[in-house]
Amino acid sequence: MAEFYDALSDKQVAFIKPQKMFFVATAPRSDAERVNLSPKGCDSFRVIGPNRVAYADLGGSGAATLAHVRKNGRITFMFCAHEGAPNSMRPYGRGQVMQFNKPVFADEIEQIPSGHERARDIIFADITAVQDSCGWAVPFMKHKGERDQLRRYIDHMEPDAWHEGRLRKNAQSIDGLPAPRRSEVAE
Repeated sequence: MAEFYDALSDKQVAFIKPQKMFFVATAPRSDAERVNLSPKGCDSFRVIGPNRVAYADLGGSGAATLAHVRKNGRITFMFCAHEGAPNSMRPYGRGQVMQFNKPVFADEIEQIPSGHERARDIIFADITAVQDSCGWAVPFMKHKGERDQLRRYIDHMEPDAWHEGRLRKNAQSIDGLPAPRRSEVAE
């Protein structure tokens, strides 16, 4: 049976820390736009406090998470136990974006110490509720390792070319919502 909490407990934080994968869900308010659900990994998630989390958004197939969080802030994370005792957990919250070209980004990304200095942005979330449930139907899986394609793709690019690519390639979500901003200085 699912239980709800107002904040992340120490036990829930201990469950999150070893997870190799998590999911992020966002949705605009319009029925004409798509709900987004994205898998994430690469040791990019950090718990800042019982009601505050962040993750390095490393890019990928689109910019829907970024666009949706900017539009309305709604965000849900999901963690599933693939080893050990069964469990699945969903922290719900209100997100904020810190884009890579904001002046304080370099200092903030160091708080996610996995070498993600070329993350597209950092998604912060104020957690308003946490749902913990059994996870009995989640299969056992073994972690074989991280994929290196994204890092290889990013690392061979000059920083200016990478920055421009982030602004151009992910200028909007698949539904046409604006995503990265050319200037983050004023935010």
